Amino acid sequence: MYNKNKVIKMDSYRKTGIIVGVLFIIATVASILGKVSLGPILDAPNYLISVSAHGNQVIMAVVFFLIAAISAVATSFMLFPVLRRHIESLSLGYVVLRIFENVFYVAGTLGLLLMLTVSQKYVTGVVDASYYQVLGTLLLALKDWAGLIGTLFFAGLGSMTLNYVLYQSKLVPRWLSLWGFIGAALIVLLGLSGIFGFGIGFSSPFALLAIPIAVQEMVFAVWLIVKGFNPSAIQLGFTDKEQRGD
Repeated sequence: MYNKNKVIKMDSYRKTGIIVGVLFIIATVASILGKVSLGPILDAPNYLISVSAHGNQVIMAVVFFLIAAISAVATSFMLFPVLRRHIESLSLGYVVLRIFENVFYVAGTLGLLLMLTVSQKYVTGVVDASYYQVLGTLLLALKDWAGLIGTLFFAGLGSMTLNYVLYQSKLVPRWLSLWGFIGAALIVLLGLSGIFGFGIGFSSPFALLAIPIAVQEMVFAVWLIVKGFNPSAIQLGFTDKEQRGD
């Protein structure tokens, strides 16, 4: 028997999958563009002078980072109605972890704006330069720690939660969610390696731990855009009333 309500809901899930996939891509691309815009500015020996001299690049990086943060949080809110039909507690946990991740991410990003202000004061030399050097050091530390705790640790835990729910629900192929879960666990390990001082960055061998989840998220995004969620898994999440079309 034709169930119009079920067809509408399936169509809604299809649109949600496309939106989530696009948001994942936007978040990743914006984050990469932010890092490209920032470039090696903070790696300069006297980074306060470098930041002041490249103020427009710093502002562009901040804009891209904020776009990435908004897109990343939006993915969790878009996925929640889909995931909650299978494991509601963990679905809510994913949203919370995604929020924590991006609170730290935004804190580190806003630290860049504060560093720009400090650097501009520093180059004028109107007061003791050592005062602004201390502020610059603190803001640089804020950015680094926000990245380690938020972007890696909470992001990894959030991704592990998401992929566990996806694996249990079979909303996407299990090989894809298993790949994501393992990749997310490696990201948590990467964050912990930085927190405990083992080194982090593109020059560190630990950076290789980020590759599996980075590739998986893009495959996951394209899968949602092209294929969408597994229709049979979606139907299993419907209540008896929804199944009957009441």
